[in-house]
Amino acid sequence: MLLSPENTLFIQGDTPVLLLSDAPIHDLLPVLTAPDGAVPRCEGWSIVPKIALCVVDGPGKAGLVIPALAAPVIDVADGATKPGDMDDWCADAERAGGAVVLSLDELPEALDWAHLLGSGSARGGFVTSLG
Repeated sequence: MLLSPENTLFIQGDTPVLLLSDAPIHDLLPVLTAPDGAVPRCEGWSIVPKIALCVVDGPGKAGLVIPALAAPVIDVADGATKPGDMDDWCADAERAGGAVVLSLDELPEALDWAHLLGSGSARGGFVTSLG
């Protein structure tokens, strides 16, 4: 399935993050439980992070494609939020061996990690890269 880039947010960092909203795979991802902020691995899921397209593939027929080149990317280095670069996000994912994929009801106005990880409505976890 194709997910509109308006329903995504790519966040650069040592462990890159992909936030999804209104994703058709939401109910198929595991409910996120992140005690002490430790995000668990999403078993059976993989990600292929590329500049033009990002593929999140799950078990069976679960999965989605994101036109990544058109998606928003932010960099939260040094605590500041600024526009990022998809090429840098992909490089972060390659170094980390994957990315944290979080599916939410809606994208947040501000990044509050404690709220995102403890909301009880987020689904996902760390997804290993195949790229």
